Amino acid sequence: MPKKVRLVSHLSSFKLKEKYLKSLDPVESRRWHLLWKISLGWTIKSSALAVGLSYGYAREIVRKYNPQGIESVTNQKKKVERKGRPTLLNQEQFQELAQVLTSRPSDGGIWTGPKVARWIETKTKKKKVANQRGWDYLKKSNYSWKLPRRRHFLAEAEKQEQFKQKLPQTISALQQKYPSTSIELWFMDEHRVGLKPIIRKTWTKIGSKPQAIVQERYEWLYVYSFVHPLTGRTHWYLIPKVNIDWFNLVLNNFARQAQLNSDLKILLVLDRAGWHRSKKVELPEAIELEFLPSYSPELQPAERLWKILDEPLVNQHFDSLQTLENTLAQRCCLVSEMSEEIHNLTAFNWLPTA
Repeated sequence: MPKKVRLVSHLSSFKLKEKYLKSLDPVESRRWHLLWKISLGWTIKSSALAVGLSYGYAREIVRKYNPQGIESVTNQKKKVERKGRPTLLNQEQFQELAQVLTSRPSDGGIWTGPKVARWIETKTKKKKVANQRGWDYLKKSNYSWKLPRRRHFLAEAEKQEQFKQKLPQTISALQQKYPSTSIELWFMDEHRVGLKPIIRKTWTKIGSKPQAIVQERYEWLYVYSFVHPLTGRTHWYLIPKVNIDWFNLVLNNFARQAQLNSDLKILLVLDRAGWHRSKKVELPEAIELEFLPSYSPELQPAERLWKILDEPLVNQHFDSLQTLENTLAQRCCLVSEMSEEIHNLTAFNWLPTA
């Protein structure tokens, strides 16, 4: 039978366990774990096996702990001063760079890794700074390469915020007006697609250059999309035009396919296009319209759908509008089954959840 080791009682078993659980250093935590096990009567061998240490290393921990106590458990590597190459910019220069990056560079363009590298050369008087170091300092300054969200210059932030605040109240008012009816919040938008090519970046084998066959033609069809962000449910319609007559036809088909009745009413949010607000719109009884503020596509969850809808069209050539329509029809059927992905795309954090 293995012999149990004698452990000097610098700390009680309870304190050893507390040290093990609260230590933020993984090396020290494992050492405290080992000592706690041994304090409970475990052998060094079984304790080492339990915490994932070698037997020889575990013996060394105990050998140091008995005479030296708590100090012997400290991870000494943390105290070693690691010396590397000096940084290109001192703290003062780095703060100056952070300030410079808040405005455009001297050439009036946009900041890039090479431009930051040239700035560092000027500031430090170094003959050559690698372009990669400029990129490194952009990352170190907490910058990342992002595509800005589009925002119309006529958009009014105050009205957009009022719309967000008012939407739950509108739903609540509808619920009070129709107490025995379920109210669902849907969004609707149109998307123009045609024979004009859609070119996007794509993953390509290193060493090869991707090509896309293009033929600029200006023939179009329209995708009408209805989305329920809370569940990711969608309805899709391929229509040749956008006007009042086609809008009325789509609304009636949507009301029928969504099985709207006296027990279900929809608050449909859409933009302020003329054919949406016309007095000639024939609105089904179960649908109420709510309009977005002017110039506010960023508040329209359905806008997020076009990127995934267009994927089969990206970098592709279609010989006719009919071929394009067939591809889109298949894609609409597929995307309508992607309820979880669509929910993640369209469930904006400011939307009411009930």
